[in-house]
Amino acid sequence: MEALFSMTTGVLAACGLFLALRGRTFPVVVGLTLLSYAVNLFLFSMGGLDTGGAVVLDDKGGSHADPLPQALVLTAIVIGFAMTAFSVILAMRARGDLGSDHVNGNRVDEPREERS
Repeated sequence: MEALFSMTTGVLAACGLFLALRGRTFPVVVGLTLLSYAVNLFLFSMGGLDTGGAVVLDDKGGSHADPLPQALVLTAIVIGFAMTAFSVILAMRARGDLGSDHVNGNRVDEPREERS
């Protein structure tokens, strides 16, 4: 179970980083979203993965799930959704103002100015 979580977290982080370094705004937004998913999985796995634990303390005093990582992940999901919405609105505004969806603001058909 830990190997699956760590591999999934690594793949999500790698794909998110790859997409975040792209030149267009939509892949950047998707990459940031994948990075937030990777961070959420990392935070969730930091609480310890226990498949046989009770959700709440049972009468026998056995193992139970730690509620702190769950609360952190829930908070991170809400903040990640808000940041994704803000990034999409910012990308739409940049597209409208600049006429291009490139991250650096250059158009594909626009020649670059050469500096002397």
